[in-house]
Formats: sequence, C-alpha cells, structure tokens
Amino acid sequence: MLTAEQLVDAKEAPVTSPFDRETVSAYRAAGWWGTETVADHVRRHAALRPGDAAYVTPDATLSWADYDEHSTRLAGHLAALGAAPGERVAALLPDGPAWHVTAVAAEKAGLVLVGVGARAGRRELRFLLERTGSRTLVTLADHRGEPSADLVEELRADGVDLVHHVVVDRVVVDRLGLPVDPREAGIAGRALGADELSIINSTSGTTGLPKCVAHTQNRWFYFHDLARRAGALTSSDVFMGAVPSPFGFGLWTAHFSPAALGVPTVLMERFDAHAALDLIERHRVTVLHCVSTQFIMLLNAQEEKERDLSSLRCMFTGGEAVPYERAARFEETTGAKVLQFYGSNETGALSYTSLDDSRDVRLRTAGRLIPEMKVRLFDPADGSDITGSGRPGQPGCKGPATCPGYYADPEADRSLFTPDGWMLMADIVEIDDDGCLRVVGRLSDLIIRGGKNISAAAVEEEVGTHPAVALAAAVAMPDEVFGERVCVYVEQRPGRDLTLDDLTAHLTERGVSREWHPERLIVLDRLPRSSGGKVAKGELRDDIRRRLGH
Repeated sequence: MLTAEQLVDAKEAPVTSPFDRETVSAYRAAGWWGTETVADHVRRHAALRPGDAAYVTPDATLSWADYDEHSTRLAGHLAALGAAPGERVAALLPDGPAWHVTAVAAEKAGLVLVGVGARAGRRELRFLLERTGSRTLVTLADHRGEPSADLVEELRADGVDLVHHVVVDRVVVDRLGLPVDPREAGIAGRALGADELSIINSTSGTTGLPKCVAHTQNRWFYFHDLARRAGALTSSDVFMGAVPSPFGFGLWTAHFSPAALGVPTVLMERFDAHAALDLIERHRVTVLHCVSTQFIMLLNAQEEKERDLSSLRCMFTGGEAVPYERAARFEETTGAKVLQFYGSNETGALSYTSLDDSRDVRLRTAGRLIPEMKVRLFDPADGSDITGSGRPGQPGCKGPATCPGYYADPEADRSLFTPDGWMLMADIVEIDDDGCLRVVGRLSDLIIRGGKNISAAAVEEEVGTHPAVALAAAVAMPDEVFGERVCVYVEQRPGRDLTLDDLTAHLTERGVSREWHPERLIVLDRLPRSSGGKVAKGELRDDIRRRLGH
C-alpha cells in the first residue's frame, strides 16, 4: 500500500502520458516505472563502452557509440523534414540494427514510431499508414528484392498521403550530412519521456484488419525487470533475438532488455535454424529468445549437425503452447532452462516461470501469477467475476505491464476492456492452488502459426474473393514444427476449378500478408453445416486431424 507521502512525491514529476496521472504516480512510487528511456541507456553505454557491440549480425556489428551517433543523426534528419513532435513515422524494416536505430531516432526527435512487420502485405501497410496518420516511411533501399521507391510510388498512387521516404542502411543509417550534437541537429528538448506514447505496432485480431497497439516505454522496462529476475540476467549475458522487433516479444527481448543491461544482441533478418546455431556457437550466446516453432527447428538442425551450445543458460519462449516433450529435449540437449511468459502484446505478462521453478511448472504451466497484475477470471458467457470459484474463465488484468489500449480505435478498446477497466485475454484458463496458470481453451477463431496470430475469418474473407470459391472455411491444421498451419476448405462455384497455386497467386496479387496464405487446400462438394446453418468448424478440425493421422 502506497503512503500519502509516496504518492505526493511521485506526482511531482511532470508527465504527459496516455495513462492517467494517478496510475503513473502510483506505478512510479511502487518502483515499477521510472524515468529512463532507451535513448538514455544507449547514451550511457556509448560513453562508458563506446566500442563494445550493441547489435551483431552475420555480416556486421553496430557499436554502442554508433548506435547513439546514428540515431541522433537520423533524429535530426526527421526533424529537418518538418516532422513535428508527436507525429507518427513508420518503419518497414527487417529485423536488424537499422530497426533499433530508427526507433531510438524517433524517440530522440519526439516522434511516435509505427513498427510494420517486414512480411506485411501492401494492403496491411496501407491500412497502418492511414490509421496512424504516418506521413513518413523509413525503409531499406530494397524491399523483398524490389526497389522500395517503387512501393512508395504505388502507395501514393493508391491515395496514401506519404510525404517523405527515408532510406537507411542495414546496420547504420546514412550519415545524411547532419551534425551529431542534438542542439545542432535541431532536436534538443524534443525527446519522448518513458511514460509517453512512443511506439505503435499491430496485432492480428478476429477481423480482416490489424489493430494498432499503443506502447509506452515504461511498460516494457517493467517487463524487462520481470525477465531479469526470472532468468537472472546480467550485463555479462549475450542475447540472441529471433522474434522480429516490431512485435511485443521482439520489443522486450531485442530493444528494451539489451538497452537496460548493455548487452550485445545477435540478430538475423530471416530466421534460419542452421545459421542461428552457428551464431550461438560463434558468439557464445547465453540467452535465447524464440517462439516454440523456432526452438523445434533448432533441435532438428542440431540433430543434423552438432554445435557447441554449452554457453546457453536459458531460453525465453511464448506466443503459443509450449510442447512439453520438445521443450524437455531442448533442455537436455543444451543444458539451458526453458522459460515463458503468459500474456499478449496488449496485456504484457499475467504470469511467468523462472529458473527456480521445477520442470513441471516451467513446461506444463504458464507459471505463477504476477501479484501486481491483479489477474481476475471472468465468465465468458455473462462477464461475471468468477475468480476463486475453481472454474476456468477468461483472464483479465490491471497492472504496470498493460498497454494504454488501441490507437485511435475506441470500438476495438470496447472488446479489449471490461466496462470497469479490466484488460482481457482471448483464452480460457484455469488457476491451480499454487497460483499457476494453465491455458485450457481459446475464445477467438484464431490460428497460431509459429507464434503469430492469424484470423480465420480474415483468411476466409480473402479466399472468398477468388472467382472459383463459393464458400470457404479456414481452420488450424496441426503441425509438429509450427504448432498450427492454415488449412482452407472450399466449396467451388459450378464449372470452376481451384488449386492451391491458383489461390496463392490470387492472394499475392491482392497484397495479402504471406502468413495468411493457406498451406493446404481441401475442396468439398459441400461444407458441413451446424444446426444454425453456419459452417461446422468443429467437424472440419476433426477432419483435418484424421487426414493427418492425429
């Protein structure tokens, strides 16, 4: 319980935040939130260890000094273009040092970074630019093997108000002829604070369009502190981040935690299991961050060619159910313990496991509840609070890891929050007598492929635009590596034929993100119907499991 004096002291610091002042004050007074930002940490490391590596790729290294210098130069360039404080600037970049330089540059220039996944289709990119009002786009010179300038011209031809296109290099930004001193660069006094809106990223939902999640830095530094305690992280560690940084898991593992600790982080633009193992061995990586699909691929690659993985201490995973047998084999193969958080891009973390937990707790549960996240369970039928009843329910939370909500989307916020302000997950969970959480079901019609949420309804809508499709239903197809893949059942229009290649080409032409592309197509004379006339998805899920021998 906070004393009146603590609350008064905490309120003295000026804050412009999407959170109300009382919340910010209370979280600061409790020690969960502070005032330092990523730029502050980068500046300190640049002064104390300028030549040490901040980011390492298979081909190059970005030092802390270069990280600080080039983010300042880019910040000055963005300001010189006329971007006013608070404006949004979008980054369409692969997972690499340039993404992090751009994020810190936006922070220094007082701009809100809109992180776009490198695999986003043209339509998703257009939606994100328009929804967030981004008039500046940062890219590499090429995007997916084509000139980025061509993509920008297509967007402008589609009516997107994209005023500026800034091209950066893969490891460091072009020097752009601008000074490194913030006062000379024209950005003095513009930097964002730890409680201000700083990043917007997207998350898949149950509709065809992504939702834009608003982020402050403090929620991720709080998340970092959970990870630090869970994995006994220190400044002597070497990280490898295999999850792209625009997304929640990638944010704390490759952007916030490395800055807070001052550790080098190994990055790859595209995940390749054999290359990742080589990098772990070469750089003596101690802490690995990846989704379940990726560590299964690493296991398979290690069986093909053995590497020395003895440096690994722990691996953080999440985003999907952790397969017990594979996770246990990973621990036995590497000697590293598998840790996880349960939460989402929106909620942060509701529970987590730590090095001190038994294997059963670490691999068979989602860990113990985090007290300050105040986790409750709600009846999904009527929304009543059933916490402590012993019944499974839909989890909700309030606490320092949560985001402020969706950006400029009050309708989406209404589905994210209960009327009295609890932020909801789209799962059904149970909580045992030891306070450990287990996921036992899913509320929304999502397919989770390699940790990425894919809306079945959105896939169905896109597949339904093909002229040969009369009716489509997308379901999760079990897969040993990715957990689930997208399988589509189709009724064809009379006299028309459809192949998977035809469908893939059609979706590509429409600019549909690659993750949404079906990986198996099954054509039926008639899709099964429920008593209410809807497609019987349960029968289709059973059918694909039978076809696969599950």
